[in-house]
Amino acid sequence: MHDEDIRRIVLNTVGTILPGASSVHIRGDKSLRAQVDLDSMDWLNVITTLGERFELRIPERDYGKLLTLDDIVAYVSGMRAGRPAR
Repeated sequence: MHDEDIRRIVLNTVGTILPGASSVHIRGDKSLRAQVDLDSMDWLNVITTLGERFELRIPERDYGKLLTLDDIVAYVSGMRAGRPAR
């Protein structure tokens, strides 16, 4: 799976949980939560759903590494390639 595929799935997931988010232009280098105004429960739903969609176990200790769209894409890409998260 390529990074663009991962990015599309992440944005689709956010849009599913917060339908209004699909109309927001998401920058890859800015806080995803802040850009689409996700509260903590919605954010937890995003992380959990991404874990399911990518068939990854995302430990709670890694949640802080998933701040931006670029962070999430790099994390998922690395985990799928067998590289541990930094």
